[in-house]
Amino acid sequence: MSLVRIVERDRRDVLGEGPLWSARENALYWTDILSRRLNRLSLGTGAISAWVFDDYLGWAIERERGGFVIGLGRRVLRFNPETGATRLLANPEPDRVENRINDAKADAQGRIWAGTMSINCSDPTGSFYRLDTDGTVTRVDGPYTIANGPAIAADGSFLLHTDTALATIFRFDINDDGSLGPRTPFIAFQPEWGNPDGMTFDAEGCLWVGCWGAGCVTRFSPEGERMRSIALPASQITSCTFAGEALDRMFVTSAGDGVDEPHGGALFEVDPGCRGLATQLYRG
Repeated sequence: MSLVRIVERDRRDVLGEGPLWSARENALYWTDILSRRLNRLSLGTGAISAWVFDDYLGWAIERERGGFVIGLGRRVLRFNPETGATRLLANPEPDRVENRINDAKADAQGRIWAGTMSINCSDPTGSFYRLDTDGTVTRVDGPYTIANGPAIAADGSFLLHTDTALATIFRFDINDDGSLGPRTPFIAFQPEWGNPDGMTFDAEGCLWVGCWGAGCVTRFSPEGERMRSIALPASQITSCTFAGEALDRMFVTSAGDGVDEPHGGALFEVDPGCRGLATQLYRG
């Protein structure tokens, strides 16, 4: 494969986000938040399918028991892709009508870590939450303007989270009871790097970050040093994930909203030259 490949399809995402590798389906899932779509790419056949919802769709995470959990509007729902049925699991911000859920990841304990943000992307009304396997939701940090990209260390000792509006990735120790230690700046982006968006760890402990406004994904060392970037033919890069049986393929999402670019909103595959970590499932 060349270093960058554009996945052929008949549309572009307004705000592509949340790529998720499903090993049990040999498929990649990702959202188009503003179009309220959940997309699916079969790695076996190349077929693409989608589900359309009635609110902004921030993310989808697989359940260990089958199906998905999705962040829809301000709610967290169980979702059965075979029937299209949904069931309310949690509602962390019932009175925050100005907010929506934006980005999330599951950890090795089967919990979900998810952020919220203002719909207008300009007010610091968002928060960071932990969803336990019994459906309990706990606010663990805030406020946020654009909460993005949880990335959880392979050993579960810490996680990274960002406020894209602050151009800073923060580090939090994870305590045994699921609470977080203090918010510590980990990587402060330089203006030419763009702004940090979605991110994921690789098997070597390095961090890959989608760089909004800079048209690239960038790899950082375990110490937070910038190592290399892969340029992409779209400026608004939103997130990335490893996929494939060997976890050596990387898919990257982007947004076409507000830009006049031929490949804005495309789904890309890049050759990362390394392997990723297995996708974690929600155990609730």
